Amino acid sequence: MKSEDIPFEGGPLDGRVLPVLLGLTGRPPRTYRVPVPDPAGGPPTVLVYRLAPRGHGTRLGLPRGWKYVHDPEGRAGGGPVWPWSRRGAGKGTRRSPGGKPGDTDV
Repeated sequence: MKSEDIPFEGGPLDGRVLPVLLGLTGRPPRTYRVPVPDPAGGPPTVLVYRLAPRGHGTRLGLPRGWKYVHDPEGRAGGGPVWPWSRRGAGKGTRRSPGGKPGDTDV
C-alpha cells in the first residue's frame, strides 16, 4: 500500500508529520481518528482530525497537498451526501399528517 507523510495542525499532534495510508484514488481518508487511552483505566478519548487542503496551485486551483486539522468537537460526519437527502429536516417546515409539503399548520 502507498503512504504519504501528512502534517497535523492543532490538538496534541500539532506540528507532527505522520505517514498515512492512501486510498484507491491516491487521497488520504477524510477523517483520522486517534484513540488516546485513559490513565485511570476508563474508556479511551478519541481525537478527530479532518482532512483539509494544504494549499492551492496557481494555475488550475488544484490542491498541492493535504493536512489534517484538529476537530475539537469530534462530530460524527462523513459518509456520502446524496442530492435527494434533506439536511436539517424539520426546520422551518411544519406539515400536517395528510398535507402536502407546502401546507403549514398555524
